[in-house]
Amino acid sequence: GIEYKRLIEGHISDLMQELPAIAIEGLKGVGKTVSAGRVSATVFELDRVRDRELVENNLDVLSSAKPPVLIDEWQKVPAVWDHVRRQVDRAGVPGSYLLTGSIANADMDIHSGAGRILKQRMYALSLEERAIETPAVPLSGLLSQSAPFTFPVSGVTAVAYNDYMNEIVASGLPGIRRYSKTRRRLMLGTYLDYLLSHEFRQQGVSIRQPLTLLRWLKAYAAATSTDTGYSEILDASTAGEREKPSAKTTSSYREALGNLWLLDELPMWLTGEDYFARLKRTPKHYLADPALAAYLLDYGYDELTLPLADGKSPKTKFDEKYGSITGRLFESLIHLSLNVYASVNDAKLAYLKTRNADHEIDFIVQRASKVVAIEVKMAQTIDEKDIKNLLWLKANLGDDLTDAVIVTTGPAAYRMPCGVAVVPAALLGA
Repeated sequence: GIEYKRLIEGHISDLMQELPAIAIEGLKGVGKTVSAGRVSATVFELDRVRDRELVENNLDVLSSAKPPVLIDEWQKVPAVWDHVRRQVDRAGVPGSYLLTGSIANADMDIHSGAGRILKQRMYALSLEERAIETPAVPLSGLLSQSAPFTFPVSGVTAVAYNDYMNEIVASGLPGIRRYSKTRRRLMLGTYLDYLLSHEFRQQGVSIRQPLTLLRWLKAYAAATSTDTGYSEILDASTAGEREKPSAKTTSSYREALGNLWLLDELPMWLTGEDYFARLKRTPKHYLADPALAAYLLDYGYDELTLPLADGKSPKTKFDEKYGSITGRLFESLIHLSLNVYASVNDAKLAYLKTRNADHEIDFIVQRASKVVAIEVKMAQTIDEKDIKNLLWLKANLGDDLTDAVIVTTGPAAYRMPCGVAVVPAALLGA
């Protein structure tokens, strides 16, 4: 298989210069074990019987092994967490432990690691990590410029609309990407089945109606890149049924799917200062990999790329309120990439929407006082109406807005006369 260079590896190596213990969390199959293994000297894989029994019967083997020590799927032996926490308290040697896990298990008193074990989220492959292009506009540059809107923006790419549609369905999970188009769909189905049966039950959530859970997940996928209310998602998943699952049941689904890192809720941006008193506070919905959303909605490469006479693809349902599914899946791909770029820059990601919905900005990246606003447009060219919300934010924030970017499927990166940066998705990097 292809060796993917993961951005988190350099970031973890930097953190280990100072921190004794780091827990890498994320969706099953994103590559946590491979990446953590590359920066470790000793590895204990607790989903292997031999390693698990060794650690269960003698936790001290972890502290006598050569550091950095990777404890993979640590939650299989919950006592590991407290053992590592105690070792950090006792010695606190930088770069001692890495823990990886794919379930954020709420049953464990995981908060006991607060201030001692840093949690670092690992995401599926960003566009930069997929190596389809060399980025020319790094988020790190946009975040660290001393004067707003001065970072040089240039570059051209041959990556075009159909390539992005291919990336949506190709998956950001390394193990699934390597298959052909047809096999990939089969593997995505198998992967979801495994998560929704085996991994789901591991959290002690019983599913009396597996079909109801799957239908809820499909309705959630249909709400990709929107802030649709959870009651609307439930209604959409049980249309025409008299017997609906209770809100409590679907809330437990949501929590369990969140614990598996399958749902990627984007929070509303709230500033410490009262710039926007009437902000909405519902999160925006994304699945951890756009390929999973496309699979659940029955979209393959052909459905996303075959144009009709009116310019819409055959299965693109255009929703007046939320726009085309194709556009929202493209936004989901950008969301995944920005999650990766923001996390390795120690920045936070959110979205902005005023309560009366007259102004909305897809992504706000913030690190300390630096704020970069990002809009996503599936078009190849940009006109005045595409940037009106960015200009509104600039007028409201003034110099507190470090930069404003519009991400496109076009060929060139440049700054518009008003200062807004236009950047093809493939040219935006970490």
